[in-house]
Amino acid sequence: MSMRADSGREVPEGTRVVAWAAFPKGCLAMRVRDALGPLFDDEVFRSAFGVRGRPGVAPGQLALVSVLQFAENLTDRQAAHAVRARIDWKYLLGLDLTDPGFDFTVLTGFRDRLLAHHLEEEILDLLLERLTELGLVAGRGRQRTDSTHVLAAVRDLNRLEFVGETLRAALEAVAVTAPRWLASWMPPAWQKQYGARMDSYRLPSDENERTQLTWRIAADGYLFLEAAFASAAPDWLREVPAVGILRTVWLQQFQRTVTGGVQEVAWRGKNDLPPSRARITSPYDPDSRNAVKRGSAWDGYKVHITETCDAQESNRPHLITHVVTTDATVGDPVVVNEIHDRLHAKHLLPGEHLMDAGYISAELLLTAPSQRGVRVIGPVRPHTRHTVQAAGYGKTSFSIDWDARQATCPNGAHSRYWTEGLDNNQRPAIRIRFATETCAPCPARAQCTSSTRYGRQLTVRPQDQDAVLERVRAEQETKEWKAVYAIRSGVEGTIHQAVTATGARRTRYAGLRKTALAHVLTATAINLIRIDAWWTGQPLAPTRTSHLAALGLAA
Repeated sequence: MSMRADSGREVPEGTRVVAWAAFPKGCLAMRVRDALGPLFDDEVFRSAFGVRGRPGVAPGQLALVSVLQFAENLTDRQAAHAVRARIDWKYLLGLDLTDPGFDFTVLTGFRDRLLAHHLEEEILDLLLERLTELGLVAGRGRQRTDSTHVLAAVRDLNRLEFVGETLRAALEAVAVTAPRWLASWMPPAWQKQYGARMDSYRLPSDENERTQLTWRIAADGYLFLEAAFASAAPDWLREVPAVGILRTVWLQQFQRTVTGGVQEVAWRGKNDLPPSRARITSPYDPDSRNAVKRGSAWDGYKVHITETCDAQESNRPHLITHVVTTDATVGDPVVVNEIHDRLHAKHLLPGEHLMDAGYISAELLLTAPSQRGVRVIGPVRPHTRHTVQAAGYGKTSFSIDWDARQATCPNGAHSRYWTEGLDNNQRPAIRIRFATETCAPCPARAQCTSSTRYGRQLTVRPQDQDAVLERVRAEQETKEWKAVYAIRSGVEGTIHQAVTATGARRTRYAGLRKTALAHVLTATAINLIRIDAWWTGQPLAPTRTSHLAALGLAA
């Protein structure tokens, strides 16, 4: 399919007359067209289309439809119908009233082309470039970032349902790709056992029956894998994604041993399972991962949203400048450098960047101002105590001689061991330990450590990082710092808008890259909604207060 480049054409006069008659005060789509023009240049997407074949729908128009689709939380079918039936959409796209539109599957193909040619971020970037030209967004200001969880577009299954559905999905895929090969050896009973989804009928309530079902599914899975990886099987069969997923899941979930010629299969124990970042949670979305945060667990992804938050005196709306999507297990600090790199490439790097404690690290506080000119504002965790007593000795009770590589406790004793390495998050750390014989006779031992076998131990950052942490700990107790950091909470309203207006809590698609593209479209849609609200003078919604809290009773 070749590319049709006609997104830049003028709005037909007939469409203009009817649209303004129907919307005398205008609407979002019409204001966007009049103020921003066609917005998406077809030439940006040329690499995603061939040079031969029948011309398709202009990619600039498809990009606009995709954004409006997320702005109104529509399905592909509903979006394609809106192109055919709605006057405001025809006005935005520059179409005649008689234009029949296109089939909804064109939107799926367009998204696939964007992903195949790594153009998924272009849609948001093009909008930001246009808004930068109009002075509505600019770098070196103040921005804020926060993240929220995103549920995968799959059902939640227990462990037994999961392995059973994984085997069923593999059989279903092979039944399409190699039906003759499968029928040549598959036991006929499997058609009934795995013909329907595992969650379409009740599992046995009796524990013995559930155990028997588990080992039957495990044995059937091993039988299928042995047949698929046998020399007589087609070589390409092993490349079927569902077969590879089945093999990985069986390795992750089961442990098979042979004792005295007898094969035994057992669930892997909790400590024997692979880490969450590597463990598959669904046969239909192998990129989805399970994570737990503040007692809540979910299967899916995490999206990080960065937006401008300049003061109202700047006369600019608060707009999203970047989104990053990761699987659910990726920690917040990992994405900060990527966010700064992308904002720098867009010439939108902030002067001040507000983040919560999950993003903050000593390295970031130290390197962001010197290497990027960005002042990172966020709380650092307080010192921890090694005792439950309120009067215990914390890290600040010890003096550290960095040159001598030695610490001195409040009672004048000196440490013996100084070990430099990495902590559990692979960050530089120094472990300082006092000898057991030094701490054992100390009268203040109970105030210093709860260990009865070893001496007191301290874990600190390198000297330059430790100094930054101490400075920030002092700053975050001041009223001035708290007033600035309070601005960060506004990004939670953006997350709420993404969830309620565009359905961002649950992804529409399977896979990390497709989910990331959906979040780019979500961010672009929110920006258009906010620009329209700014054009029309719609004020920001105030923070909600319950009726009970509004009574204002004195304590």
